[in-house]
Amino acid sequence: MTADRFLYFAYGSNMSSRCLRAANRAPSALVICSASLAGYRLVFEKVSKDGSSKADCRHTGDPHDQVYGALFSIAETDAAALDLAEGALGSNPGYRRAEAEVMTSGGPQRARTYFAVQKREGLLPYPWYVQHVLAGAMEFALPSEYVERIERQETMPDADANRSDTEFAVYL
Repeated sequence: MTADRFLYFAYGSNMSSRCLRAANRAPSALVICSASLAGYRLVFEKVSKDGSSKADCRHTGDPHDQVYGALFSIAETDAAALDLAEGALGSNPGYRRAEAEVMTSGGPQRARTYFAVQKREGLLPYPWYVQHVLAGAMEFALPSEYVERIERQETMPDADANRSDTEFAVYL
């Protein structure tokens, strides 16, 4: 990786390259490949400002547990915008930026990712958010059992009836 770019492991809505490349996130993002993070499990328990939950990697320590996702190369000039979009800035962050070793078909890679700081078990995501995660999972042809687990994720209705239209505009 060159000094002006970094590797980023996305496992939630940012797995969808269309979401990640939004103008307020990381428009410079280039797809590298699918990847996985061992010893973690995908959960939807990150407390979001909108009252729902978002994806997180829960550390289990069990090497059989895997969070699957996507590896991207992103320009350093997009780092601050991505941190802001992920809520990783300020005195009360929702996520914290971290380095993790992910596995790709070409071997291990060090990549930036985000882990939830504020968590609450039992909090549910909105349907549109799960659809973003599914779009990324299908884009990167993640294992079918993993995709099916995401499809079965329980959701709660979004009181803002227009938000899903705004969210899905990235696919138009």
